[in-house]
Amino acid sequence: MAFNEQLANRIREQLRFFPDDFTEKKMFGGVSFLHKGKMTVGVMKENLMVRIVSDKIEVELDKDSVRPMDFTKRPIKEFVYVSQDGVKTETELLHYIELGLQHAKSKL
Repeated sequence: MAFNEQLANRIREQLRFFPDDFTEKKMFGGVSFLHKGKMTVGVMKENLMVRIVSDKIEVELDKDSVRPMDFTKRPIKEFVYVSQDGVKTETELLHYIELGLQHAKSKL
């Protein structure tokens, strides 16, 4: 399944500025970026997917560009999709990478 390679490249570029180790893995028909084996963000088709800690997810879901990740036809706990409109700038993308990293670190 194809995914937005341009968005994946933007994520790769941002991850260079983090001191944390990230690995890349094909998942969900797209690509995911993991911190110490824990999924942080990824790209599925045209969407950014992000894993967010429970106490911050409602704030993100209030944004027009964010919706529950529901590729199984049901929302998946602590996962959201962010449309292209939500990551137009590098600052917006960085925000979601940081949320994903926060989630990964909370699971270590």
